[in-house]
Amino acid sequence: MTIFNAYVASAFSKDDKGGNKAGVIIGRRFTEAQKTEIAGYLRYSETVFVSISTFNDFKLEYFTSKGEIPLCGHATIAAFTVLRHLGLLKKQDCTIETKSGILRVQVDESGLILMEQNRPQFYETLDRKEAEACFDSIVIDHTLPVQIVSTGLKDILVPVTNPVVLGSMAPDFPAITRISRENECIGIHAFSPGKDRGVTAICRNFAPLYGINEESATGTSTGALACYLYKYASKQNQYIFEQGYNLHCVSRIYVNLDSEDDTVTGVWVGGYGYLNHVYRIAF
Repeated sequence: MTIFNAYVASAFSKDDKGGNKAGVIIGRRFTEAQKTEIAGYLRYSETVFVSISTFNDFKLEYFTSKGEIPLCGHATIAAFTVLRHLGLLKKQDCTIETKSGILRVQVDESGLILMEQNRPQFYETLDRKEAEACFDSIVIDHTLPVQIVSTGLKDILVPVTNPVVLGSMAPDFPAITRISRENECIGIHAFSPGKDRGVTAICRNFAPLYGINEESATGTSTGALACYLYKYASKQNQYIFEQGYNLHCVSRIYVNLDSEDDTVTGVWVGGYGYLNHVYRIAF
């Protein structure tokens, strides 16, 4: 029997409230099956296992109750929230080893944690009717495409006309699972303009294929969305998004883009986090 600490931290919080919780396990070795079991036991959408990397500062492995995934933005922010709390960060600019590649993470003195993501990849556009079939009522913004975009994980980005429609639409999870599987995507990231709330956009994320019906903050999807908006809407250095209203757990996500000659050359996604709980687990 192994006894260890399981930390729970909220990432992408707004005014030290809300955010998206993730389990964080520091410095313990488990098999892949055990990691999946622990993620299921903790019952958060993702649990991240942090260890020392041979050639980088840390190795991060991300698990849901159904198995390993290549990358998770909010779990990365949660991991560095815990590392900072424990005094294990020796510098402000770190490199992490993930299944999506070697990425940089920056932590400033205020506690803002920014995670580097891959440069955007734009895949096929989908018929709007395919997206409409995933919800009971949705009004898609026809000035923008329904498109698969990735900055580490592939998501289907669905533009919705306004936040009221976004908040009222009911997802058909079997339909979202089917379209995600057919297109080899994590799920659907729906969004609408958020200018009236002082942000770039309001978002909802659905990934039932991976056991996550709806999530209150999704860093990887938001990075892809910022690059999509840079290409199709407004070219900015920073985008601010909010997510989680329907879950009564509002998150705020920052995306900073580096660009050259109207081309995105760097993607940084982040926010603030705080420690929720520490559980002592016998496994």
